[in-house]
Amino acid sequence: MYLNNRFLGFLLLFLHGFIITYAQNYGKNGMVVSSNQIASEVGVEILKKGGNAIDASIATAFALAVTHPTAGNIGGGGFIVYKQQNGLATTIDFREKAPAAARVDMFTNKDGDLLENYRTTLAAVGTPGTVAGLYLAHQKYGKLPWKKLVQPAIDLAKKGFPMPWNIYSYGNYLKDSDDFEDSKFLFIKHYFDDANGNLVEPHDIWTQPELARTLKYIRDKGKDGFYKGTVAKEIAAFMAANGGLITEEDLLNYEAIERKPIEGYYKGFKVYSMPPPSSGGITLVQMLNMIEQADLNSIEFNSHEYVHIMAEVMRRAYANRAEYLGDPDLNPDMPIEKLISKDYAKALFDSIDLERASVSDSINFAQAYESEQTTHLSVVDKQGNAVSLTYTLEQGYGSKLGSPKLGFIFNNEMGDFNPKPGVTSGWMIGTQPNVIAPNKRMLSSMTPTILTKDDKPFMVIGTPGGRTIINTVFQTIVGAIGYKMPIEDAINVMKIHHQWMPDVIMYEKDLMSPDTRKILEEMGHTLNSRSNLGELMGILYSEELQAYFGASDVSSVNGGAIGF
Repeated sequence: MYLNNRFLGFLLLFLHGFIITYAQNYGKNGMVVSSNQIASEVGVEILKKGGNAIDASIATAFALAVTHPTAGNIGGGGFIVYKQQNGLATTIDFREKAPAAARVDMFTNKDGDLLENYRTTLAAVGTPGTVAGLYLAHQKYGKLPWKKLVQPAIDLAKKGFPMPWNIYSYGNYLKDSDDFEDSKFLFIKHYFDDANGNLVEPHDIWTQPELARTLKYIRDKGKDGFYKGTVAKEIAAFMAANGGLITEEDLLNYEAIERKPIEGYYKGFKVYSMPPPSSGGITLVQMLNMIEQADLNSIEFNSHEYVHIMAEVMRRAYANRAEYLGDPDLNPDMPIEKLISKDYAKALFDSIDLERASVSDSINFAQAYESEQTTHLSVVDKQGNAVSLTYTLEQGYGSKLGSPKLGFIFNNEMGDFNPKPGVTSGWMIGTQPNVIAPNKRMLSSMTPTILTKDDKPFMVIGTPGGRTIINTVFQTIVGAIGYKMPIEDAINVMKIHHQWMPDVIMYEKDLMSPDTRKILEEMGHTLNSRSNLGELMGILYSEELQAYFGASDVSSVNGGAIGF
């Protein structure tokens, strides 16, 4: 049995490599880009069967829940931006919500100190939104039957696929780590095992029968297959037995919401992005409005002038993010129109000293922690409809907790709230718009975005990366439009990140020259390198070639851009 399994794994890996070699990163009839090649193939097959961009995005997202468990999910939540060619622009908000039993001080002790490891408890789990969001998108805008969109994920979970090295490495780490000895981590400790309890080796077939069973409920009953009945009862029972807050009533009451997108213009291109509770769209449009004031023709890409201006633009936009943004249903007075106006952006840009770094004021605001373990997919179909979808479990593998009977991992998104209300110190922010409240959606940086030219999709872009998401999407758009780069270059050139607090420019290691770093430091900037920023998945339309070109970030080991 072992030899047959090993042989089958290598055979599938060889065939998959053959497909990858000949898979095109361009197409005239459609394109899917995601962080996993297998999931992208699932989406493209849906397009070939007559599905639209919504159908393909749903099938790809469910497939990612099987093949990319670090962030692909049915236990988390996220956002969709959808644009029909020459028509509708809308968004679907399926961000997780705080359970009804959540309270403002739930992550602090009697002395007001943060509880240790509060992100790896079931109290950190927000009511999941992914299934509700995908189902709402399908009911309103899908074309093919729901069952046909979920079935490929069931097949992948039941029949399995070759274990990738990166997932195996994490499973191996769990086996050796002393951090997961508590019995509550029993599910994640054995999540990557075979039927005999052994860690599945690289390239051997990894199956997930419990997840397949859960997906069948969703296939057969739609949203109700997750939020009612067997699955909902098991979620609630698992929570009650292990210190979680989510009840059957929380699940029953969860609703995804269709919202009007944040809209703007950059150099004649129309921008559609996500509104609150994502901070992405407002902050992105604000930065694009500011950088539009600069003469990029006179600023060399990656020069110290370029990095300085980009960092100062980011600093100002992220300060506003900290001060104003949160769940729109509980913060109805956010000054959105002001924040995205051209006049306000000009005033902000005019405050930039081109020779010296500004100083971030740590007394008023600072940015809370957000994990970078998110994932994104971009889709266009033959009719020119486009989907930009970002969803997450928060940290890699979320809370690391899940019911063995259900086969999926719960998020830990409650950590995205401001954990100590009224206290702004170091990494924490205590401003009112994002403090914990029952049934509230936590603030996010996810920035799924679509740009159009003459009402036709020009660019579909998004990325994981926590707080860095908005800035990496911003720079990719500036690269593609401001500097006229091909999509693969715009995605893979050097990115920087400044989030107002801490007052530091992060930059991708080895991609900034020593001379540039020296000049920036002399201007008053503090710099810190890291291996990479973001993991972008994008599509760009070529008017000249009448084709879509897709690219996944080079840092995405299993990523795939497939067109036809």
